[in-house]
Amino acid sequence: MTSKKHPDWVPSAGLHLHLTGIHFDAIRLRGVRGDAVLHHLGTLTEGEPGPVVREIAGGRWMYFLIPPGSSKEHDWPPGARCFGPAARDQYVGIPAPDGNTYPLSWRYGPPKEGEFVDVELLYGLVMAQLAPEER
Repeated sequence: MTSKKHPDWVPSAGLHLHLTGIHFDAIRLRGVRGDAVLHHLGTLTEGEPGPVVREIAGGRWMYFLIPPGSSKEHDWPPGARCFGPAARDQYVGIPAPDGNTYPLSWRYGPPKEGEFVDVELLYGLVMAQLAPEER
């Protein structure tokens, strides 16, 4: 039997805030836009999109966790907020694999060690959803 080892930044209970740019960067999308990007990402990766944290209250944000430092490789369009290395500290909530983690949860389960959302694929999907078409 193989055991899925979670990174040490995934808490064993509850949820913890983590400074972005150290263990991961995050791209945040709101509501139906986040749902649409996640749907396409799941389809293109055969149901293995990587770690995505969902906020189930308020703005229904989705946080797509990407490798640390990789958020600065792209010019993200309006509507996609980049959480990465910045002049001002930025934090993202990370839920435990199980138990009460309200208002956050893992959309496709917590990540395995070293697992992230593919930043190139995510960028293409975000641009398709949010960038205005050139005419």
